[in-house]
Amino acid sequence: MDYGEPASYLTVKEGCDVVSSDGEKVGTVQHVLADEEADVFDGVVIDTQLGPGGLHFVDAPQVKECFERAVVLSVPTDRVSGLPKPTPNPAVMENHGVEDSEGALQAKLHRAWDLISGKT
Repeated sequence: MDYGEPASYLTVKEGCDVVSSDGEKVGTVQHVLADEEADVFDGVVIDTQLGPGGLHFVDAPQVKECFERAVVLSVPTDRVSGLPKPTPNPAVMENHGVEDSEGALQAKLHRAWDLISGKT
């Protein structure tokens, strides 16, 4: 599959493909979560199915590479459904082997939810 040229997270467009580390299309990009002023990429919110309930947050260290037409994850297909869901009140959750403080992950999930719900 041709993903195009390597690209910055700043150019990733909503609706582009999300591909697992084992090469399977697992969803589409819904939102890029970043602080553009500080040039900090926090991750992406992806939709793994059509309709409600398919949104998951992929933390920046779990994004292997961004391209013109796809985002490639460092997560295999069978672990994508276990990625955290953006929620207005995220529960304490494990970050799938990536060291991150509980507070930092919760803050990212809150920001993702605010983006999805139109609060920002």
